[in-house]
Amino acid sequence: MRSYPQSQKPRYSDRRSAGQELADALQQFAGRDDVVVLGLPRGGVPVAHEVAKSLGAPLDVFVVRKIGMPGHEEFAIGAIASGGTRILDEGLIHRYQLPEPAVEAICRRERSELERRERLYREGRALINLAGRLVILVDDGLATGSTMRAAIQAVRGLRPARIVVAAPVGAPGTCRALARVAESVICPFMPEPFAAVGLWYGDFSPTTDEEVRALLAMPTGKQRLERRA
Repeated sequence: MRSYPQSQKPRYSDRRSAGQELADALQQFAGRDDVVVLGLPRGGVPVAHEVAKSLGAPLDVFVVRKIGMPGHEEFAIGAIASGGTRILDEGLIHRYQLPEPAVEAICRRERSELERRERLYREGRALINLAGRLVILVDDGLATGSTMRAAIQAVRGLRPARIVVAAPVGAPGTCRALARVAESVICPFMPEPFAAVGLWYGDFSPTTDEEVRALLAMPTGKQRLERRA
């Protein structure tokens, strides 16, 4: 069992409770016909499911993969997303003198995993049509923001009317930075110091592919929104 300093006890018992609190902060979007909730897999999907259920909105998945530092994969140096979007932090790559072949090898590996997840989660279904919609992008936390930034860039190319970033917990600086590239950032808890997303959850067990597929199969709201051809 993890031990926490008094000032850093978990805020949320698990992703489901975090999603319920996040949904409370998003009630201004409840009942609207144009809202679509996109969960970033895997951990963002259980949170997004609670949000979509509360708002009465359709839920879909938007696959994004973090590009991790060689040897320290949890430290993001970039991200890739559906549709070919790729973001690399050239400053970090230069600072740590990362060789280009090593970075490209990680990108190829993560692209392969992204394509595997697309096939597994979608089972041939197309992404919900996002053109003219209010898209709420949900993850279980915002640390460096690279994954969410890639998702924003990729979704922006699908012509939504507005993008709202939503997460139960986030680093204050990251949330401020994302507010410059999305129309809105909703984050109920921005601790300082932040440390890591998992620190603020009692149960931060990895979400499985099977859990993602099961949640996507559950109705959450208006499922009649047309999907992209």
